[in-house]
Amino acid sequence: MPLLVRDYSWDQTERQLFITVPLKGVRAGKADIFCTEDYLKVNFPPFLFEVVLFASIDESKSSAKVGNGVIIFTLCKKELGMWEQLSTVEVSKEMLQKKREGAILAAQKNAQETAEEKAIRKRGNEKYSLEKIMKIEEDNRKQIEELKEQERRKATKELEEWKQQKYEEEELKRKEELKKKEELKIARQKIEAEKRRRMRKEENKMQNFVSRTPNQHSVTGGTTGNIFTEISKEEIIPGPRPAGNIQINFTPRVFPTALRESLIAEEEEWLRKQAEARRAKNANIAELKDLKEEEKNPDWLKDKGNKLFASGDYLAAINAYNLGIQLNNKLPVLYLNRAASHLKLRNLHKAIEDSSKALDLLTPAVPDNANSRLKAHIRRGAAFCELELYVEGLQDYEAALKIDPSNQTIQEDAEKIRHVIQGTPPDS
Repeated sequence: MPLLVRDYSWDQTERQLFITVPLKGVRAGKADIFCTEDYLKVNFPPFLFEVVLFASIDESKSSAKVGNGVIIFTLCKKELGMWEQLSTVEVSKEMLQKKREGAILAAQKNAQETAEEKAIRKRGNEKYSLEKIMKIEEDNRKQIEELKEQERRKATKELEEWKQQKYEEEELKRKEELKKKEELKIARQKIEAEKRRRMRKEENKMQNFVSRTPNQHSVTGGTTGNIFTEISKEEIIPGPRPAGNIQINFTPRVFPTALRESLIAEEEEWLRKQAEARRAKNANIAELKDLKEEEKNPDWLKDKGNKLFASGDYLAAINAYNLGIQLNNKLPVLYLNRAASHLKLRNLHKAIEDSSKALDLLTPAVPDNANSRLKAHIRRGAAFCELELYVEGLQDYEAALKIDPSNQTIQEDAEKIRHVIQGTPPDS
């Protein structure tokens, strides 16, 4: 049997009711508090405090504080006024039991309603979150589609510009060849005319000499004929040339290609651009004054990035190339290597952007930068194919094949891309 607590105290105002229940040496953590609009119970074995309230209270606005060996209840009255007493008149055990059961059922019903409200709010929050996630995904999808479309338009524009530039170069080359042929033809005509003029001159000299020379008779009375033939033969046949050595000096050239196959103007332009790029420094280098001396050298940063790339730390490699580009944004190798790192991390749009920037800097096209242009086309083509832009990717692979037609790997990759575009299996 529990021991009923009788030494509680209470006080009130027109709005609130204050009840103080002593815990009688029991820890606060063992107190079980139960409250409804007309019933209050505190169970802290072996003690029990329960009361059927004189009037109704609002349990949602009421509170209980436990501490210093007491429990203090602050109950809000539903109706303003002063109570004559804390509890109703004495009730029987059956009435108290009924009140207790009713309070428990009401509390269970209230808990069920609260749980249903929480479930409804949870479903609403989940629905709202799902709608938000779907909207974000839709926005991301639209953004990706827009980026793809921009890259497609950019690649198409670059292709058209490249075709136009190629056509202009071929047209200029054809005009130059026609001009050279015309000049050669004119030179040959001049040589032939000069030969004919000399021949006519020699013929005129011979005729004049014959007309001035009379026929000579021998002692026996026969004619000896014209002696001009013997004289001219002796004059025409030259004597043997003296032996000797001819010294030939060749002009030194930077590029190994033959002069007849080389584009001298383009090669000199490439050398000039390379020299300017080595001397270039960005204006914001003052912001990097805290760097070490070697970290201010783009070549050192390029080598550092290459080592990080080889070790598989692609993000750190990108940071090294970024700093190198901040110091000097005219070196195509930094963009080319950063494109490879972005490709490893599947930053495909950035890989395309860096490859295109490297190709812009790798002009004019000369044998000295052929290997770098080959890598730039391959990396940009691979990024296009990863974005399922196979037509643009095939264009880059074909451009790489023009640089190195004998590369078997590039030929096989280009053939695979063609099968994907045509929708046929590779073996067909």
